[in-house]
Amino acid sequence: MQVLVVDDEPKICELIRYNLERYHYGVITAFDGISALELACRLRPNLIILDIMLPGIDGLEVCREIRRSPETAAIPIIILTARGQEIDKILGFELGADDYVTKPFSPRELMARVKAQVRRSTTATSQAAFTQEQRKEIHVGDLVINPDRFEVFLGGQEIRLSRKEFSLLLLMASHPGQIFTRDQLMSVIWGYDSVDETRTVDVHIRYLRRKIERDPSHPKYIETIRGLGYRFKNG
Repeated sequence: MQVLVVDDEPKICELIRYNLERYHYGVITAFDGISALELACRLRPNLIILDIMLPGIDGLEVCREIRRSPETAAIPIIILTARGQEIDKILGFELGADDYVTKPFSPRELMARVKAQVRRSTTATSQAAFTQEQRKEIHVGDLVINPDRFEVFLGGQEIRLSRKEFSLLLLMASHPGQIFTRDQLMSVIWGYDSVDETRTVDVHIRYLRRKIERDPSHPKYIETIRGLGYRFKNG
């Protein structure tokens, strides 16, 4: 497993390298946005740990460009930054980040999040819990979900989803009518339990709705169950 660490502070890079190598991850480092993009495209690492405040191109733009390219779109990205306000987190998630950690950070917590992302670094891994029956193509209204091809179509037009968005949609659509709490979704999709991070689920659901709902303010597919969580409506 190879991890690209992007931060303009060499000491931070070395601290992360030390902890990653303890768990036998290969580590590549970049200290600016341009180098990060070049390395991501050329080496296609299994995971990227990305600072926001970088010289040249900032980390948010790096994240956006990585998600735009089919060759790198599926690489998990953990943003690691001193910018910890909610609006920063929301923007990071909307641009395609899979997780968001603020500085100062606990190396132990960061490693837990790295392991959670690596476990879900491929579509096959993130879908391993689904039975063969659940892996069949799902048709609901004008929405079509193909689990094996990682494809979603709305009214015949392909919709580009991030890995997390696709995993959320597939999980709920495979269990229509079942209510999933935010804690359950954090555990299944992100791989860890944290009541402090359930806002992450809300952000991803909101962004998913923008892509698959004709009117996100009156969703046809993903219903909010007040005080509980979310469920997928099958008609």
